[in-house]
Parts: sequence; structure tokens; C-alpha cells
Amino acid sequence: MNDGDAPGRRVGASGRWQVWNWRSRTMRRAAVATACVSALILGIWCLGSDTLVQNADAQAPPGPTLDTKTPGLRWRFVRLRYSAHNTDAFRARYWSDPWAVDGPAAEQNLSRRLKTVTSIEVDDPIVLTLEDPEIWNNPWVYIVEPGSLRLTETEVPIFREFLLRGGTAVLDDFHGPLEWENVVNEFKRVFPDREIVELEPEHPIYHCFYQLDAYPQVPGLGSFMQGRTWEKQGFTAHLRGIEDDRGRAMVLINWNTDMGDGVEWSNVEEYPGYVVYTAQAYRMMINEIVYSLTH
Repeated sequence: MNDGDAPGRRVGASGRWQVWNWRSRTMRRAAVATACVSALILGIWCLGSDTLVQNADAQAPPGPTLDTKTPGLRWRFVRLRYSAHNTDAFRARYWSDPWAVDGPAAEQNLSRRLKTVTSIEVDDPIVLTLEDPEIWNNPWVYIVEPGSLRLTETEVPIFREFLLRGGTAVLDDFHGPLEWENVVNEFKRVFPDREIVELEPEHPIYHCFYQLDAYPQVPGLGSFMQGRTWEKQGFTAHLRGIEDDRGRAMVLINWNTDMGDGVEWSNVEEYPGYVVYTAQAYRMMINEIVYSLTH
């Protein structure tokens, strides 16, 4: 298996799945020395009409330089299916389980966009649980609505091992102090001795692909239609993380923002004003993906 292949193999008489060489020295040198973009795409190409494309380009910050690439990298959007403490109430209100919110449009749109603006090899999105052996072949997982997250006792050590071996978990679309408290409590079970830290604009994640000066607050479409960017008293957006012993942010926490809605609704012509948030969501999410593949 070469550096471009799926990052896992089955080894040992017991058939134990192991993550191996996700960030080999060869891939890191190639990826860090080169960042990523295909020819002449400086703005975020929004799915939908030409008007949306032009508006996104006008509103978006500058893209990466044209002489950079991401050779040999491979990525797949893995939506994590999890248990929730409020499943019945959530279903009654949103007609969905918490883990499934914004899918499958969000992962389909983001996968197409990443394939368009980078040289990363992008596989089709899938849904997995932490206990699925296939998790070890997919070092990037997305957890939506983690304010509802409840890890089982079996999942806690699996999640810890997954992250410490080089995996990345991205949390998105949760808001306000009550949902924050739930995330803190759940991840204290995974990492009792590791603190959640703020990832400021000086962090490499803001500059590894697009040059971003600040962390965006992307409103859900419902909030946008009500004329605001926040919900559930989550007034200020934050990018926070949990780092491993090398300082790599292995958990990326998008709090008081809704990147999932930003990419899910990127082709909705009925709300042209929303395109500015679509542009921000794509740029931030692509930076988070590139960071996870190169650090």
C-alpha cells in the first residue's frame, strides 16, 4: 500500500485493526512543502447559478497561491453515528436523529468542493460508528450536534485510541453554554487530563490553505432568515481544540457556528445573501481538512 492508499491495514493473528502511517514522513514533507489548489480558482465556486458564484467570489477572502498543490493526499467525509441523550425530543422537533443533521447534502457538497479546489483524492462519504472496524481506515470523522452526544462505555477507549494514533474528530453545529457543557463532559471521559484550548488566528489551521484572519460565525439557515448569526445564547463563535503530545489539534471544535448548514445550503438561490456564509464555511472547513492531513 502506498501513501495515497487508505490509511489502515489488518495485522496480527487476532485480526486487530490498526491505524498505520497516516502521516508518513514522505507524505508530510510533500504536503507541508506544498499546500493546495487547482488552476485559477481564487473564489469559492458555489454550486448553483452563476450569480451565486460571482457573489461568493466577491465576498470571499483571497485564496491560496497558484503554485501550491496537495499531492498524494486522500480524504473521505466520515459522518459519525452516535447515541444521543435527547433522541426522541430531537426527532420530534427536527425529524432527524442528531447525528444525521444536514446530511447527506453537507458531505456531498463539501466533498465535491474539496475535489474541485485541491489535488486531494476524495472518496465518497460514508457513515460509521466508533465500533465499526472500518473506522481504522478513515482517520477523519465529523460529529454534528455534539451538544447531544453520549458516548457509550465501549466507545470511550476506542475514541481515545483513534485520536492518539493520528485521527481527527471535527465537531460542528452546537451552540450556547448548555451544549458546550455537554461536549466538555463527554470529552473529559475520553481525555481526563487534557484541556480544551482556543485555536487563535495565529494557529497554522488558519493559513494551511486559505489565508484566514479570523474565525467565522456561520449561521444556520433558520437563524439567517431571522436576521441573526447566533442561536441558543451562543453569541461568539470559537474554534477550540484538544491537542496531542506533539501539539497537533486532534479534536477540532467549531462552537457557536454552523459550518454544516453553510455547505448544505450553498446552492439555494432563494437566499442569495447567504452565499457570504457559504464562502466562509467552505474556506474554514477546507482549512481544517488540509490541516488534519498535513499535521
